[in-house]
Parts: sequence; C-alpha cells; structure tokens
Amino acid sequence: MVQPPRIFDRQRLARQRSRRAPSYSEYAFLKSRVSSDLMDRLDDTPRTFPVALDLGSHTGQVAEALIARTGIEFVLSSDLSERMARLAAERGIAALVADEEALPFRPASCDLVLSALSLHWVNDLPGTLVQIRNTLKPDGLFLGAMFGAGTLQELRTSLIEAETELTGGVAPRVSPLPGLQDVAGLMQRTGFALPVVDLDTVEVSYAAPQRLLADLGGMGERAAFFGGARPLRRDVLALAVDLYKARYAGPDGRVRATFEIIHLAGWAPGPDQPQPKRRGSGQISLATVFSSPKPDTRS
Repeated sequence: MVQPPRIFDRQRLARQRSRRAPSYSEYAFLKSRVSSDLMDRLDDTPRTFPVALDLGSHTGQVAEALIARTGIEFVLSSDLSERMARLAAERGIAALVADEEALPFRPASCDLVLSALSLHWVNDLPGTLVQIRNTLKPDGLFLGAMFGAGTLQELRTSLIEAETELTGGVAPRVSPLPGLQDVAGLMQRTGFALPVVDLDTVEVSYAAPQRLLADLGGMGERAAFFGGARPLRRDVLALAVDLYKARYAGPDGRVRATFEIIHLAGWAPGPDQPQPKRRGSGQISLATVFSSPKPDTRS
C-alpha cells in the first residue's frame, strides 16, 4: 500500500493550535463565516440528524450552532489540539481530542458530520474522506469547508519572488492546497453519493501585509511543514512586504488577501437514495432533442 507523502507535521500543528487557543476567538472571523454558511446549507436539507459530529472543531463554533437546532439530540466535537477541545468543553460542548487522519469513531455511528476549515491540514485527504463516509450511517450527510488552492495567492507570490531575488531559491512558506476539481474528484472516488463541491472566494482588506501575518498566526494557520522550514530572513520578509504593497494595494492604500473556500457535500450510500438510470434506458432520442427548427447561429 502506497503511503501518502507527509507534508504537514500534525503534532506541530496541534502545538500551534494549542498556543493560539486562548485568543482564537479574536481571529475566528473566517471560521465564524464558514460555520454560518454550513448552517445555511444544512437548512436546505429537509432531514433531521439525531447524532452530529463537528470534526476539527477548534473551540466549537459549529457544535454550538448545532446544539441550538431542533432535531439534533447529541453533538460531539473533536479537535487535534487538546487545548482547543478543552475550551469547547468549557462552553458546555461534549469534546474530545481526535486526529482527522485516524478517526476513533465506530462505523455508522453519526447521522451528520460537519467540518469547518480543518481538512486542508490533512496529509491523507482521500483516507480521511473514506473514514468520514464510514463514520456516517446510511443516508448520513457530510458537509465540509476547507481552504482551496487560490488562498493567499498574493502572499505566496510575494514571498516566492522576494526569496528568489535575494537567495536564488525558495523554501515552502505557504501550505499547498487542493483545487476545486481535485476535491470534486476525491468526493466521487471516496464513495460519497450525490456529491456537490463549490467555491466561495472571500477577499479581506488589511491596512498592511503585517496585519495579515498576525491574523494567520492568531488563527493557527501558519505553516507547519514536516521537518520544519528554513527560517525566513528579515530582508526577504521586508522585500516581500514591499512587493505585496506595490502589487495588491487599492487606491486607499489597503492590501487585499484572497481566501478560497471549497465547500463539500455528500451522502453516505443508502438504499433510499435516487440512483442513476441504467445507461441506454432513456426514452427520448437525441434526434428529438435536436429537431428543427435549427437553433440560430451567429458569427
């Protein structure tokens, strides 16, 4: 069996999250936005989900929203960071420490799994998606949101150009992230029924690039590469900041930062779900569909 590459140091990520846990609420604006979006999407589903799991919960924003909903009898939250899980528990949420790469839950134990801005840190995303699907009961629902490939494109470009100019090479500084089509393919490959994947692009305005870096630190979203990364030289950072301002500042002098959020939705296979028709069973011919009068064509 081929093992996935170890890009992210999960233990380092857990320590990073734990350090940021006490002040996380001050930087959780994206988490709050995504949590609200997930609740809106759940509203579109005319189903009840007695047992729900908030996976990669941070301090429990999604779990807290689920507890307030009718039709949900038990909500559990889990996070890689012990301190994050402890803060969720202090808010009255049933919480435990769990790694998304090795879920401890029994098969078919949950009706609903939600995950907000955590899965982009997983080394083996296909394996995690399979585990999530197995955790769901038949006809159980998974709703997730994770950062996508276009996230922090301005910062990524500025750092690469600055480091290339001053050192002649580059080190990984911003996490590699999957694209929309990659995630859509994974949802199909990992056995979810009726998968839906879409993209939400969020632009955040900052007075200076340094404020963006401070926010990333407060969110616990600084890079956590396996084996660490070469220290960023001060002159490289200074040039990157100058490039960022020169290229991405608006008329008011503020700079933009782009966050791409990929939303995932899929169902665990169940006997009552709609099934695709057998190939060739259609009753309408293409000749009928494309019958005259011919469509107007324009040069």
